[in-house]
Amino acid sequence: MRLWGKKESHAFDFGLLKTDMHSHLLPGIDDGAPDLATSVEMINGLIHLGFKKLITTPHIMQDMYPNKRDDILRRYEALKQHLETEGINVELGVAAEYFLDDNLKKLLADKEPLLTFGNNLVLVEFSMASEQYNFKELLFEMQMQNYQPVIAHPERYIYHERSKEFFEELKVAGYLFQLNILSLAGVYGKTVHELARYFIKHQYYDIAGTDLHNVHHFTHLQSSSIAHGLKELLDAGKLLNPEL
Repeated sequence: MRLWGKKESHAFDFGLLKTDMHSHLLPGIDDGAPDLATSVEMINGLIHLGFKKLITTPHIMQDMYPNKRDDILRRYEALKQHLETEGINVELGVAAEYFLDDNLKKLLADKEPLLTFGNNLVLVEFSMASEQYNFKELLFEMQMQNYQPVIAHPERYIYHERSKEFFEELKVAGYLFQLNILSLAGVYGKTVHELARYFIKHQYYDIAGTDLHNVHHFTHLQSSSIAHGLKELLDAGKLLNPEL
């Protein structure tokens, strides 16, 4: 059963982006797809929207999703093999969404290889509740180890909405910003939507991703507000997605 529906006439052609670099498609590993059938349904939905390449990024979060590199890679290979067996034609890649916590600090201290995409890019996320005391230390250490940090959905860190110099400092430090496409559809609320529009206006975004967690997101991905926002970013020549 197809839950993503028909393409609307005003919907964005995600083939222009080519790559979705932020999603939770691996079955049973985090708060994304709970099982293989749902994984396949979500992947088919993304193909239906026009994506040619999917880089899935399961959470690595010490307290909630203490996933390990080897297990992620094993599950990824199993999913990739299943897609090939089923004749589902899409390029599938894998990285991770690292929470800036003590687990990441230990991985960096031990020189454990991180799961990357593109040219040594690493997706990282902050707390949604409040600023973390050691995030600058972790991001700097990543740079020292030749990783390029990509800040996941900065528009969702609304505790800095009134102090936008926080985001300016991150950009000056050389970190990339990733837009959650669903933010443009108001999925996370008005403040997040407004902050996303602010970042688009100031050309802060470098990459866009769906951050797809479930099949219910597909109706939102076809909204006109998403089409308008992504067109602005592509017209500005800022998005790296087609190169990933």
